[in-house]
Amino acid sequence: MFVFAQISDLHLGQDRGDEGARARARAERVLARLAGLPGELDAVLLTGDIADHGTEGEYRLAAKLFAEHGVLPLICPGNHDVRGPYRSVLLGGDAADASPVNQAHHLLGATLLMCDSSVPGKGHGRLDDTTLAWLEAELSAAPDDKPAFVCFHHPPVPLHGQYVDAIRQFGEERLAEVVGRHEHVAGLLCGHSHTPAVTTFAGLPLVAAPGVVSTLRMPWEGEDDGPLDYELPPLIAFHVYDDEGRLTTHFRAVP
Repeated sequence: MFVFAQISDLHLGQDRGDEGARARARAERVLARLAGLPGELDAVLLTGDIADHGTEGEYRLAAKLFAEHGVLPLICPGNHDVRGPYRSVLLGGDAADASPVNQAHHLLGATLLMCDSSVPGKGHGRLDDTTLAWLEAELSAAPDDKPAFVCFHHPPVPLHGQYVDAIRQFGEERLAEVVGRHEHVAGLLCGHSHTPAVTTFAGLPLVAAPGVVSTLRMPWEGEDDGPLDYELPPLIAFHVYDDEGRLTTHFRAVP
């Protein structure tokens, strides 16, 4: 089995009258829970919107929290992230490099491909030609006897939320063509939705992780207090890929 956790949408530095203290406290609770698990995880993923404004200070805070809790997640950027400081602070790269931040992780039990679906300066997402070519090459080179997971921030299908669908990932038919050529793709994982959601894409499981900073109210839950609930506890998604080739996801709240 391959067992891994996924968190998303920390939004460190979010301005809600507390200068980011609330977002930081929620992130610390989640990281502490991951660090304190009695069992071992094969990986931890963080699928974007690490920062709220994409500043160097927010990424330095993220790196500090990761180090303090001993949790070093595999990451990809979201629409609130900014490639230059993200790349420089979190990856030790060149801040002047504005190209997509794509990373491949070849672990013992799985291949995890962290794709950059961000469109600089925009809320919606799209995998550009460079990223799709990179993804095609990585999937072709990855061993086909272990699962590959394609990960990014923006969901490539509507999730029927109150405003996220308008800024989801577009051009998804191009992604479907790529993953459709590789039978060892076991699933797709994303964030951005601020609500746990499970559906399918291109005949594969698609799991959207809940947001750490807030939870999106769905239309049938009402809009009187706005689309985001800041009182519900943050959640973690725990994924299990078993020996029968089945992906199972469990969601756990962090009080």
